[in-house]
Amino acid sequence: MKPGEQKLPYLFQPGQFGRFKIKNRIKYGACCVSNYNTRDGAITERELARVKVIANTGCGIITNQGAYPDPLGEGKAYFRQVAIYDDKFLPQFEKIAAMIKEQGAMAIQQILHAGRYGGIDLGYCVQPSDVPQTLPHFRPPKIMTREEIRDCVRQHADAAKRCIRAGFDGTEVTSFMGYLLANFNSRFTNQRTDEYGGSIENRGRFMRELIDGIKQATPDNPLIVRLNGAELMDKWGGNTEDECFELMQQAVECGVDMISVTVGWQEAPESSIGRDIPPGYWNYLSERAKKMFPNTLVTFGNRLPDPRMANDCIRDGIFDYWEVCRPLLADPEMIHKAAEDRLDEVRRCVGSLNCLSRLFRDLPYTCTMNPALGHEVEPEYHVTPATVKKKIMVIGSGPAGMECAITAAKRGHEVTVFEKADRIGGNLYAYANNDLARPDDLHSIIRHYEAVARKLGIELRLNTEVHAKFMRSVLHQYDVCVVAAGAPIDREAFAHVEGHERLVDALDVAHGRIQAGERVVVIGGGKIGLTVGEFLRKNGAEVTIVEQEKRIAGDIKPSFKWRHASWVEELDIPCRTSSRVTRITEEGVTIVNDKGDRSFVAADTVLLASPRKPLHELLHEFEWMIDELHGIGDAVVPRGLEQAIQEGFRLGVRI
Repeated sequence: MKPGEQKLPYLFQPGQFGRFKIKNRIKYGACCVSNYNTRDGAITERELARVKVIANTGCGIITNQGAYPDPLGEGKAYFRQVAIYDDKFLPQFEKIAAMIKEQGAMAIQQILHAGRYGGIDLGYCVQPSDVPQTLPHFRPPKIMTREEIRDCVRQHADAAKRCIRAGFDGTEVTSFMGYLLANFNSRFTNQRTDEYGGSIENRGRFMRELIDGIKQATPDNPLIVRLNGAELMDKWGGNTEDECFELMQQAVECGVDMISVTVGWQEAPESSIGRDIPPGYWNYLSERAKKMFPNTLVTFGNRLPDPRMANDCIRDGIFDYWEVCRPLLADPEMIHKAAEDRLDEVRRCVGSLNCLSRLFRDLPYTCTMNPALGHEVEPEYHVTPATVKKKIMVIGSGPAGMECAITAAKRGHEVTVFEKADRIGGNLYAYANNDLARPDDLHSIIRHYEAVARKLGIELRLNTEVHAKFMRSVLHQYDVCVVAAGAPIDREAFAHVEGHERLVDALDVAHGRIQAGERVVVIGGGKIGLTVGEFLRKNGAEVTIVEQEKRIAGDIKPSFKWRHASWVEELDIPCRTSSRVTRITEEGVTIVNDKGDRSFVAADTVLLASPRKPLHELLHEFEWMIDELHGIGDAVVPRGLEQAIQEGFRLGVRI
């Protein structure tokens, strides 16, 4: 037994699922449709390369991403979703099932009919009732007839038979995120007056027929159903939690073999898996399900990224299997690291939801923390031994610099990181200290870099600022210089403003180098301004944000813009958009909007949060000093965490 398995005995204990022996209590969840495939539902080499990585994660049960079961594509939610409505798709599913089983895992294929969120190629969607969309990018609804409902059940049963013929051990159907099964179950979208609507028993009829149809079609193979423990749809008149559990009871009575407890719809006005939700927050839903259904297997994993927490949940009877996906997108080696007692090296999923932001724009999903995700088929993204070993200096220990340093060191290069502060992390450290969502998630990135740098023997030279004079003293010691020193706030952009000398750098406040007063004006409603402003307001300061653009949060991921907007509203922070500061005095600031109207806001501290200025001067100064010179991250163009990690990795993998 490996040392980590001894520390996490419940997580790594074998399990039994029907006639199948499971090597541990970890189920890889069908996280998202990858969008790596063709528009007609065929599986690509890019997808197969990704599945190979999934198969090697070490999970005891692996669920392949959802395939739509109908030839019209009414169930198709994403442009490049895989299909399983015809035998012609079987050969590629056979490859996937074989990959999974070769690694000793139980292979499950999910069948996903998106219902209200489907019909992406058709211009309409199907659902139980004519309930208008609350999100404009979805299609107008078409009510399913009784005959179409029966056809849909038959299509699911036929798809299940194909899954088993392809070599999968079982199947799964899902209501997660508000797909067709949820549409029938929910009071919000099911307003029918026939036998499929009205009472909760009638609303659950489609689910019961679906379970019965699949069980009859595949009597020797288990069926998993993913059901909401909470819809989070109270705003729209959705099901209560009690109703959600009544529907689970119906599924159990129909003989479903495992319940996967999930949370939320795409339309839900509340977060369910973002980093603003504390890890373990939703565990009570799984615990309730396990108490209600002690003889039915329960799997769960919403916002539960830590193997140690999962181990304790299994020990305490909160669920039987840890259902995990996004944490394994962030770090496919997480289970192996847990088994080897190397959890300090894990790249934690930080809940930035970059994966969903891209999917909802019909792009292949990627991960903020894992720059190789989606590129597994490309040799250029593989970390391979360097042909020529080099001595590399990296200037800056933010995510771009540390990612480059670690990747290069893994390839055999000798790497030294120079950092002018007394700790690594760059401005990520400041963001983490001011983040209202989940500071520890961002701090975990820094801890990961510290642990891996130590293991790889990367030299960290802290309290060392690299400039032209210093560079001349060390230039003969290195073959490569990587400038990853970030982008400071550009004070020169406000040199024309009267009283500009009173401006305080927002990053200085974020780092704790300067203390802000009780009445604060923040110039810039982007990521820095919002993060610092929200933190100061949460701690009692009066805060006003001034933004030149029409909207705040312009540089924030689409999946998190709404969260900042809600914090601004909850904290009662005035935002003066389409406005600029024209004068700064001891008493406060004068603001002019795009109509020319002037106003005054009292302030004892005026923070400058944008624009940021990339450090191009370092690149110019060092151009003739070293053999190889590169710039990455904000030092080239100020952007975000994902771009910093991606660029650092891509450079490190090719130096």
